Formats: sequence, C-alpha cells, structure tokens
Amino acid sequence: MKMNAYVAGVGMTAFGRMMDRGLKSIGGEAVLSAITDAGIEKSDIQAAWMSNAAAGVLSGQECIRGEVVLRGIGIGSIPVVNVENACASASTAFNQACAMVTAGLYDVVLAAGFEKMYFEDKAKVFGAFMGAVDVENLQAILDGLQKSAAASGASEASKSAGKNRSMFMDIYAAAARSHMARYGTTARHFAMISAKNSFHGSLNPRAQFREAMTEDEVLGSPTIAEPLTRPMCSPIGDGAAAAIIVSERKMRELGLKRPVRVAASVLRSGWDHEAGAEGLSEVCARDAYEQAGLGPEDLSLVELHDASAPAELMAYESIGLCGKGEGARLIANGDTKLGGRIPVSTSGGLLRKGHPIGATGIAQIVEITEQLQGRSGARQVVGAKVGLCHNGGGNIGTDAAAQCVTILTQA
Repeated sequence: MKMNAYVAGVGMTAFGRMMDRGLKSIGGEAVLSAITDAGIEKSDIQAAWMSNAAAGVLSGQECIRGEVVLRGIGIGSIPVVNVENACASASTAFNQACAMVTAGLYDVVLAAGFEKMYFEDKAKVFGAFMGAVDVENLQAILDGLQKSAAASGASEASKSAGKNRSMFMDIYAAAARSHMARYGTTARHFAMISAKNSFHGSLNPRAQFREAMTEDEVLGSPTIAEPLTRPMCSPIGDGAAAAIIVSERKMRELGLKRPVRVAASVLRSGWDHEAGAEGLSEVCARDAYEQAGLGPEDLSLVELHDASAPAELMAYESIGLCGKGEGARLIANGDTKLGGRIPVSTSGGLLRKGHPIGATGIAQIVEITEQLQGRSGARQVVGAKVGLCHNGGGNIGTDAAAQCVTILTQA
C-alpha cells in the first residue's frame, strides 16, 4: 500500500532508569510532548495505536495498557488499539496508524510506544524476552545455542543464556560468529560500531548512556557472549515515544511548516528459509524502496535495530547499504559515522540511546523526523532529506519474527 500520511509532531522522553515512575507517567509525557509539537489539541486526536511489549509480564498491566496511559492524561472516548509485536511493537503501531489514515478513516491519529523495564527482579526482566521466541520450542533453542557456542569455543556463550542476560544476546552472538567465519569480520569491527554509536549518543541529551568510548575500551569490557562485550549489547531501559500522524488534507489545513511524509512503511513476519538465503530484512527493505520510489543511494541517514553491534553491521548488508560481506568495510571506512556517506544510528542507537522495547520503533521515527526538520543540534546530518527506520522483533527459526521498515522524507 502506498502511504498517504504525514508526521505532524513527535515527542519522546529521555531513555533511562526510572525507578520512581510508572507507565502512565512515562507514556503520558511523550504523548503530551507530541501533541504540543504538532500544535493540536488532545480533542483533535481521532484514534490511537498504543504499543507496549512487556508490561503484562513485568508489572501485571494487561489488556488495556493504552487506555490506562491515555486516560491518565485526560484522553478518552476515542478508539484505542493496543499493539504488541515484540521489539517491533512501536513500528507496528506506527504502520497501522499510517495505514488507517491512508485508507481515509481518520485525519488525525496518535501512535505511541511506552515501556518500563527496570525492576529489582532482573530475572523477571530477562524472562520477558523468553516470550519473544516460540516457547514450546524453548529448550531446543537454548540447547542449540549452547551447542553452537561450544562448537566454536565460546565458553561464556555456552552457559547462562536467559539467566543473567537476555537470550537474544546469545542469538546475536551466534549470528556474529557465523558472519566472522564466512566473511572474515572481526570483533574489532563490532567494537567500531559500539564506539561510533557511543559518540553519537554522547551528542544526544535523551540517550541513556552518554559517555563516548574507544574501540579498545569496548573490546576490554566484560564478555557477555563471545564475541560480544557489554557495550556491544543494547541495554534495557524505561521510556516512551509518540508521533501524531495526519492526512494530507489535515496537513494543509493545519498549515504545518515542516511536515514529514511517510513515503513507505512495510510490515512483515518472518518465514522458514535456509540460513544464508534472502530473509526478512532484505524483503522488507526492497518493498519499502519500491513503495517510496527510492533506493539505498537516496538515503541521508538510517536508524537501525542495533540490539547488538553485529546486528547493525549485518543490517548494513541486508538493507542494501553495501553488498553481502562488506559491512566491515563500511564501518572501517567511517561511512556510517556522522560526517560519513550514510550516517547510521545518529541517536546513539539501541546500544547507547537504550532499548525500552515497546518504545524503540517510534523513537527511531522521532530521530529521523527531527533530523529531516533540521533540529537535531550537534548530531544534525547536514542536508538530511530521506531517512530509513529498520526495526525488528522476536525470533523464530533463522530470522526475526516481525520487522518493519519505514522511509520518511521531507514533504
């Protein structure tokens, strides 16, 4: 479907550790900020798509998460759709909101993502990630990860998956070791990505971690699961992000000065395919480029789902920034750093901005929107006109369970 939707305003909290705040406070802040940014009233919103992934497990708030957050800031009566799609929850909410505006059902809608993940019981937090795989096959998945680690001599990765860390770090670590064996990629290449994103994050006042790191500091950090050290792994976080989406008619009626057009938004689920075959990222990216009438050469910047440093490097290849096996060269050349040919994760990415999973996808939308509007301060990409967001979630078999690729352009 060719989209006919525009981002009228965005809002976002800082990401971080918010032990004294709940979902209503965190989510409400982002929504109110987006409403103010769009220059509309709460009463103008006709429907809302509200994203959260883990509250049912972590706080017990099930079923009506979006309604609870919105009622807390005085928004009621409108249709509210609660969206849960693992780490792709927020981009899924954005996709569905844009589709409904494009279909002509609404002129002004809200898409918001909110998550609270810092709790004293860390085992419960890691357990939430366990639900983002096929739980009926969980033991076989864990056994397979341990066998893969043992076969490659990865002693740390062969134990404790899902106990003192998210099991997804073991999934990313296994993919990283495979890429290293096939293409000669090294741990230092992954460290380059972490260092690059730490520099970007140091320029972002909303990032969870703002200390710039060197490659050697990344490599010298504690090992989580070979080859991943701690800074190569995205942290959990508390936070929220929101976007107001309007039709072209409403955009003109409001007289928006810097609207951002949704040129493409593609949502797909994974499927069973052989390892190494074209997968979910490749297909979503190709569909998005076709929908937008653009190609990777037209991009000004990208926000990637860098839940791990190797995930960013491999995504370079799958969304067409370079050929297969050439991701290491792209980072080594400095192409994806601010000032480079195609800056990636200018927000600091999931690695430094943080990863409150139900908010991440729309946080990417916020970053790209502000970049296209020229209001990103010290991390502004000069002349930014086209941005791509790549957000995945869950894992089944050899690929992500869900993925959304969105392309935004200056209107």
